[in-house]
Amino acid sequence: MKMTTLRQKQKNALKQMLNLNQPLSKLGNSEPIWKVLIYDRIGQDIISPLISIKELREMGVTLHVQLHSDRDPIPEVPAVYFCIPSDENLGRISQDFHRGIYDAYHLNFISPISRQKLEDLAASALQANCVGNIQKVYDQYINFISLEDDLFILKHQNSDSLSYYAINRGDIKDTEMDEIMNNIVDSLFSVFVTMGTVPIIRSPKGNAADMVAKKLDKKLRDNLFDARNNLFHSDAQTGCFNFQRPILIILDRNVDMATPLHHTWTYQALAHDVLDLTLNRVVIEEKTSAGGTRAKTRPYELDGKDKFWMNYKGSPFPMVAEAIQEELEQYKSSEDEVKKLKTSMGIDNESDLAISMVSDNTARITSAVNSLPQLLEKKRLIDMHTTVATEILNFIKKRKLDTFFEFEEKILSKVNVDKGLLEILNDPNVGTTEDKLRLFLIYYIYTPHVSETDLKKYEAALMEAGCDLSSIAYIKRWRSYTKMSSASLNQYEGAGTKTVNMFSKLVSQGSSFVMEGVKNLVVKKHNLPVTKIVDHLMDFKNSPEMEEYNYLDPKQLKVTDIPRNRSPFQDAFVFIIGGGNYIEYQNLVDYAKAKTSSGNVKRVIYGTTTLTNAKLFLKQLSLLGQEIS
Repeated sequence: MKMTTLRQKQKNALKQMLNLNQPLSKLGNSEPIWKVLIYDRIGQDIISPLISIKELREMGVTLHVQLHSDRDPIPEVPAVYFCIPSDENLGRISQDFHRGIYDAYHLNFISPISRQKLEDLAASALQANCVGNIQKVYDQYINFISLEDDLFILKHQNSDSLSYYAINRGDIKDTEMDEIMNNIVDSLFSVFVTMGTVPIIRSPKGNAADMVAKKLDKKLRDNLFDARNNLFHSDAQTGCFNFQRPILIILDRNVDMATPLHHTWTYQALAHDVLDLTLNRVVIEEKTSAGGTRAKTRPYELDGKDKFWMNYKGSPFPMVAEAIQEELEQYKSSEDEVKKLKTSMGIDNESDLAISMVSDNTARITSAVNSLPQLLEKKRLIDMHTTVATEILNFIKKRKLDTFFEFEEKILSKVNVDKGLLEILNDPNVGTTEDKLRLFLIYYIYTPHVSETDLKKYEAALMEAGCDLSSIAYIKRWRSYTKMSSASLNQYEGAGTKTVNMFSKLVSQGSSFVMEGVKNLVVKKHNLPVTKIVDHLMDFKNSPEMEEYNYLDPKQLKVTDIPRNRSPFQDAFVFIIGGGNYIEYQNLVDYAKAKTSSGNVKRVIYGTTTLTNAKLFLKQLSLLGQEIS
């Protein structure tokens, strides 16, 4: 039995909301009810990766607009509101009541509205004399963004409020910290209400993850033991995790500071690193003809509806280039068949002969016509991936990213790289200042002892290259606080790359991907620190570090730190506070696949406050470093 994913459950909740909170089964084949959708920015971010504009139309949404835009009255059409219950949003809804711009209001709050705010809203409706127009007020509990079946984030717009910098800055007040933690807890609570299951929570002690774990445990506990408002009553009946509850592993970004800085070699992670993949979309500047005015930009959707993307997003980039080439060859042969058919029927020269031959060829024509839409869609996807991959390839060549990636893999494999490192830092033709800084920081994090003399030598080279050294100041302090145990330093063994000649075929075929001058690196699989922790906690492996983790079970009446049973978990939610990345996500996907194919079924969902690429993370480290100096 295939489990319904978190993404699908969130999508179903949204569809039910757009069906005016009637069960979807009642929709049947009847005409949808026409309606207007009004959302705030947070609502827009939640809907856009899940439901396309075409799907909104099919569900009867004739118009979708921002809550705070200028809107004209539309009588006789129900209005579905989807927003957070902030004072600003509620003020605007009250304004709508007073202007009487819709006849029927369906108010859906992304996270629960407080009793006080609800009373204020009711008072406002009374004043505006529109109480009868308010059809429903719903708390939706879907305050998170599903990007993949196994990937969610809490925020996209205004995500700085949950960033690594926001949580770690020196002047943060306790009240501010508390607010950040409460926001994270509310969203995680939404995830498990949507999933319909109560997890067992594990987290390290004494950091942000510890605070979130304890607050979430209390919130789940309070809800479970409140007979009237229990949101998990179906948990026991549905057995949604086949009698086995999931484990929620909450970790702090400080557990691994190197991975967010890594140069990467897989398609999705590269798109995030160099093209700033955001909410499953990249925007690429189209080259204009010589003398043209401004360059146009064009968005490309990279999501679950695209089979090529789903098959190759986690693959090394050279393999993606080869796969695009193969898809193109297949498409060309299908196109040739259609052309041959036209020629054999004389359609090219529109002769009368064509008409007399139609009857003989009806079956062939029908099949050709039927396959045309798929063929055109295939061509669209090939063109899109060719554009995206070519853009990535340009960055790889311009910044020599393969050199950085290969070098970082050597650092992880404990190869002595001191001499080579200075060469790269001093070479003006390799990488940007940001690339060099990322490489040095990774070396600094993974090398237990860097002498003061060596450090000065490296810093001088970085200064010469034009780097801002603030981030190094912060990592120095981080190193002194975080006693990097030898265990965590050894977590990367078995890394490394080898170069194989996969491109010869591409180059000889004269493909648009002429990848000469780019090494083709085949990566050896290795578990990153987060994956290592997940493996230990899912299988209850004994290690002194794991003994230090909280064990919280909201279903147990008595709060205890002792596991009730030690049977391995099949399902894990892994949540990173302070920014996650596609490299870590892909590593967990590979881990679950490898385990499952060896007969030990594992399903892992990766969540994080926000997805941060290396450029953004480096900027946050620099800001923290500037506070110190």
